[in-house]
Amino acid sequence: PRSDNFEEKNGVKLPSYRGDNINGDTFDEKSRIPDPQRMIRAYCQAAATLNLLRAFATGGYAAMQRVTQWNLDFTQQSEGDRYRELANRVDEALGFMAAAGLTVDHPIMKTTEFWTSHECLLLPYEQSLTRLDSASGLYYDCSAHMLWVGERTRQLDGAHVEFLRGVANPLGIKVSDKMDPNELVKLIEILNPQNKPGRITVITR
Repeated sequence: PRSDNFEEKNGVKLPSYRGDNINGDTFDEKSRIPDPQRMIRAYCQAAATLNLLRAFATGGYAAMQRVTQWNLDFTQQSEGDRYRELANRVDEALGFMAAAGLTVDHPIMKTTEFWTSHECLLLPYEQSLTRLDSASGLYYDCSAHMLWVGERTRQLDGAHVEFLRGVANPLGIKVSDKMDPNELVKLIEILNPQNKPGRITVITR
C-alpha cells in the first residue's frame, strides 16, 4: 500500500508506488524514482480533460433531447430495458415542455454545469494551483472545485488539514469506522470554524 514507504518482492526492496503523479508502478528501480515531470504531465492531462468536459457541457452533448444517445454500452446490458423506458419517458416530458413553450433551443435545455473533486494529497501540486481571489480576498485551490481529506491526510495537526483550513473551497472529509467521532468533530471545527453551511461534506468510506 502507498502508506508503506517500501515494497518488497523476492528479497528486492524498492520505494512504494505513490501514484502516477509521483512515480511508476512497474517494480524496478528506475520506475520508482520520483519524477517532478510527472506532476506537470498530470496537470496538462487534467486541463485537457476539463476542456473536453466544458466542450461537452456547453456544446450540445448535454442536451436533454440526447438522453436516448447516452450510455449506449450500458443500454445493451441487463438494465438496458429499464434505461430505455426511462429515456422514453424523458422524451415524452420534453415533448410536453415544448408544447408548453419551453423549446429545445432554450439554453437551460442544451447545457449543464459540472464540478470536479479529488483528495488533497500532493501538497506541492495543490499549493502551485492556489490563487487569491481579488474580489473576495479569499484563497482558492484551483485544482478542483471541492477537495477532501482521507485516512492518510486528515491528521488534526497535519500539513494537509492546515493547508485546507486556509482555502475557501468546499471541503470533504472521508470517514470510516476507524475514525473517533470526537476527532471528526474537532476536524470540522478546524476546517469550518464559522460553521458555514455547505463548507463541509462528510463522505463515508
